[in-house]
Amino acid sequence: MRLPRITALLAVAALALSGCGSSDPDDSGDSGDSGGAASAGYPRTIEHAMGKTEIKTKPKRVVALDTSYVDATLILDTPVVGYTDYRTINGKLPDYLGDDRTTYGSEAQSVGTLAEPNLEKIAALNPDLIISAKVRHEKLYDQLSAIAPTIMSETTGATWKDNIRLEAKAVGAEDLAEKEISAYEQAAKTVGAAINAKAGDPTISVVRFVDGPTRLYQNASYSGIVLKDAGLKRPKSQDVAGFALEISPERIKDADADAIFVATYADDKGLSKKTEAQFKANPLWKPLATKVHDVPDLTWMTAVGLQGAWSILTDLAKTFDVPGPVKPA
Repeated sequence: MRLPRITALLAVAALALSGCGSSDPDDSGDSGDSGGAASAGYPRTIEHAMGKTEIKTKPKRVVALDTSYVDATLILDTPVVGYTDYRTINGKLPDYLGDDRTTYGSEAQSVGTLAEPNLEKIAALNPDLIISAKVRHEKLYDQLSAIAPTIMSETTGATWKDNIRLEAKAVGAEDLAEKEISAYEQAAKTVGAAINAKAGDPTISVVRFVDGPTRLYQNASYSGIVLKDAGLKRPKSQDVAGFALEISPERIKDADADAIFVATYADDKGLSKKTEAQFKANPLWKPLATKVHDVPDLTWMTAVGLQGAWSILTDLAKTFDVPGPVKPA
């Protein structure tokens, strides 16, 4: 009986992957690397949300199926060859990723949408590591693992720093991960201290208009973590351990703060923009309007990684007219 095309493709990919390793049970993982440096510490086994995965050699072709892992892979100086389209990321890597887009993302191709990654496209890229989150692609884990070693975090969002550390273990860049995270955290403290000194410890509110209930982002959200890292105060509605508070137009006052940062999700039907217009036309919004600062939804909401966090710090510094964050050379 002839196998369906995708099954056959996955079988071929699995065979090709197994053929890359040595048949010697005592193989150190250095075969194929004349200097041995690139494969030092391999093979290694990574524990993750779906179990344990052995990675035979240092990954050099990563397919990142969640936006946050595209960011993480690039800052770990590792090539991204595949990614999924998601919301405002369509057909190319976003500008906020900077020079890393060309340095480590020059071969990057879309492998479908976040909701429906294309397994044939992934296999065709011949990756040596696939990374995502259980909350995103748990049902595809076995199929992805047939293509290449696959690891998954439990989720994204609030765990974004630990997710970087997870991938760092897989690509052999643990020290680099800590260096990058520490540099960002120090910059956050510096920017936050300058804002607090100049503006007298202002409260910061984060509002997002989406194609559903309007949200106020709390401490366990991506932007909330960046604000906490900066030591910036939050209004009572957002200074809690939750992810987000959904509000109706009657509760607009819950969004009030000394500075209100507003992001609007660019949905296909324009429903977010309609909601935004309705809120801003409401008389309850008028006292807040002078405190509003519009910011990109892409970096404040969907980036969920270090490069996006640096962008948030830059926006905060510009808003309060203090020196911007300085990235390490």
